[in-house]
Amino acid sequence: MGPPGSGKGTISKRIVKDFAMKHVSSGDLLRTQILKQTGVGLEAKQYIDHGQLVPDDVMVELIHNELHQIKSEAWLLDGFPRTVTQAQALYEKEPVHTVLNLNVPFEVIIDRIKGRWVHAHSGRIYHTEFNPPKETNIDDVTGDPLIQRDDDQPHTVLARLEGYEKQTTPVLEYYKTHGILEEFTGKCSNELWPKVHEFLSTHNTPVQYTHYE
Repeated sequence: MGPPGSGKGTISKRIVKDFAMKHVSSGDLLRTQILKQTGVGLEAKQYIDHGQLVPDDVMVELIHNELHQIKSEAWLLDGFPRTVTQAQALYEKEPVHTVLNLNVPFEVIIDRIKGRWVHAHSGRIYHTEFNPPKETNIDDVTGDPLIQRDDDQPHTVLARLEGYEKQTTPVLEYYKTHGILEEFTGKCSNELWPKVHEFLSTHNTPVQYTHYE
């Protein structure tokens, strides 16, 4: 778990690689089930088509079905649960051994995201600090001006982070009461990764340790 922009995707990929875990993304799984037109996928699609959130019981059933199929493997669940109701229902069906939370300061995330600029036509992404264009605010390939998405504006990012915090704090508290929450604090993925790897190594034997600069 962790707020948008905290590096969950990056850390998830590294965990899957070094610990040979099965990566279960709730978003990817939902899209796959809808494409396959499974029973739970079609049920979820009805809500999505009407602009509604998929109910907790439907999401729990979706995740449970997938985890049941891979119960002989170690798995990493990404993007779920998002509510205490989901967390409770999942814990009853598939007890979770460890919950990882990436604690990255909001100001760090905002600074990181506000530096992101995009070439609208191609989708090429630049960053003023990590991947700057050759000429400020100009696409390297076409010479077109770059834009900043509304979602990347500082005030929008802050609102999204505050919304996430309000929604997930009760979930984190739920897992804390079960004694399975482990939190990692840092400013970037390369700072967090060694801590995450060291902790997981006490629970699962890694196949390797990949160092990132």
